[in-house]
Amino acid sequence: MDLSRMGESVEVVPFTRALQDDVIELILTIQQVEFGFKISAADQPDLLGVEDFYQTGAGGFWVALVDGKPVGTIALRDIGERQGALRKMFVKAEYRGREHGVAESLLRTLIKSAKAGGIEEIFLGTTEKFLAAHRFYEKHGFVQAVPRELPAAFPRMALDTRFYKLALSSTARSLV
Repeated sequence: MDLSRMGESVEVVPFTRALQDDVIELILTIQQVEFGFKISAADQPDLLGVEDFYQTGAGGFWVALVDGKPVGTIALRDIGERQGALRKMFVKAEYRGREHGVAESLLRTLIKSAKAGGIEEIFLGTTEKFLAAHRFYEKHGFVQAVPRELPAAFPRMALDTRFYKLALSSTARSLV
């Protein structure tokens, strides 16, 4: 589905409580149906307390909307020491790909906000299953990290088996 031909445009907005149910449904559908993870909203208390978990310090949580409906999410958790953890990056299957620009818009928003908030490094965890995500992160300057390189405050998820880091210097300039 080519958004430009259909007149649809992507708007990235900060998370608000009014979006919570739709955001949880989007994330759980991707996790459970598409990737087969046995995970619930109760297993992810951060989704029930976005304001307190993500929207503090230099952190944030953003939602990509098309026609007012969430099609993607991304979050930055401020973990101190001028470091952040990229979390909850999900894009609805039919809105993935360069032609839609949803993932790029979300990442651009996160990096711009992180820089403005004084974050110097961003870390993330993902699974071996998300091959397209690996390519996306690597294309945007993230380099693979080994677990011992992760900051002590990095919030590790049990499902995460691959880690990345990004220094917010010249490598991330092309996005903002």
